[in-house]
Amino acid sequence: MTTEAQIGYGGSFAIQQTGDASPVVVAEVTNITPPSDQVDILDATNMASPDATREFIIGLRDPGECTLEMNFVPGGAGDTKIQAVRTARVPVTCVVTFPAIAPADAVTWPFTGTLTGYEPDMPVDDKMTAAVTWKVTGSYVTGTV
Repeated sequence: MTTEAQIGYGGSFAIQQTGDASPVVVAEVTNITPPSDQVDILDATNMASPDATREFIIGLRDPGECTLEMNFVPGGAGDTKIQAVRTARVPVTCVVTFPAIAPADAVTWPFTGTLTGYEPDMPVDDKMTAAVTWKVTGSYVTGTV
């Protein structure tokens, strides 16, 4: 069987604030870590639990965080958009788009996110980068473009 594995080249991250006509794709992204769900496991053990053994039930999902790394261009379109989101202090629509062989086959993960971290880095002997962290709120839905 031939593998269907592929590299992340061609993926993208976009942000849409209220009032934006369409999502703004953040330029020069070098890495995206999509949301990662965690599920709470709750101890439901009681004094009559069979064989004196703990019992557990499934709790709520936490959609986690989404992080991205980008080439930092001070005053560039990506920096400007992220600064605007930071200033507004309201959740925005974020869209992770996975690369696809044909654009019509691209899978997207849209979610509502709150900007929780923006960390530019300016080393003396390497390119400037920035790490951006979003806390996902509510459920995200996967789909195709």
